[in-house]
Amino acid sequence: MTFGQALVHQRVQLPTVRRSSCQRASRCAVVMRGSGRFFIGGNWKCNGTLQSVTQLVDELNAGSVPDSVEIVVAPTFVHLDRVQRSLKSPFQIAAQDCWVSKGGAYTGEVSAEMLHDMGIPWVILGHSERRSLCREDDELVGMKCEYALSQGLKVIACIGETLEQRESGHMWDVLDAQLAAIARHTSLANWANMVIAYEPVWAIGTGVVATPEQAQEVHAYVRKWIAEHVSADVADKLRILYGGSVNDANCATLANLEDVDGFLVGGASLKGPSFINICNAQNKHS
Repeated sequence: MTFGQALVHQRVQLPTVRRSSCQRASRCAVVMRGSGRFFIGGNWKCNGTLQSVTQLVDELNAGSVPDSVEIVVAPTFVHLDRVQRSLKSPFQIAAQDCWVSKGGAYTGEVSAEMLHDMGIPWVILGHSERRSLCREDDELVGMKCEYALSQGLKVIACIGETLEQRESGHMWDVLDAQLAAIARHTSLANWANMVIAYEPVWAIGTGVVATPEQAQEVHAYVRKWIAEHVSADVADKLRILYGGSVNDANCATLANLEDVDGFLVGGASLKGPSFINICNAQNKHS
């Protein structure tokens, strides 16, 4: 049996993780920010030409960002090398995805080993667009996280619900299953190298942003879930990012929420001045 066949077989045989309401983390505010530096991620998605990427890098290099913020940008695979060579500290680089195992006969894929060999420290996994467009399910995302972490990469693991799932009352089931798959495959030691990005799918690229109350409710729920199912220490240190039409107009309000430890930014990360402004979001209310 090939690895691909074994993977499909394994994914088909795995039961769906579901919890009754009495087993779920209660939806109360934890009022506890993660203990790491505020984190800003910029996901460039499938965008950019040599000219536009060069301009964007120049704008980022010219910007002023605080030392208290950890900043990671994720260009396309074809632009990784150029950006890595020209983007200055304190900006770090992430890939937008990687394969679930060691490289080999997997046409079109990029392995964690390749990224690590290139000196790329971060990778985004489980983004909603990968889940919906590429049919990546919860278990595959958990397996990808496990393998990337085992190869020395740090992971931005994405979770989030669609509008239909939210309105039908299944949002908490969806978040439970996504978190459970990641937790099943992540050792306690490796949680130090992972951040969780909550991205309500209905707010991505739509211009619609979760209200501060909606964002805080979910972030507090995620932190409490981690405390109950992983460990209180991991929950205390875990950085939970918000991603969903974050821009330089709403970033200060969102950054002030107790359980929001940063952002995963989409469209606004393609505009250098706007992204620099978002990187300074904490300073706006300090």
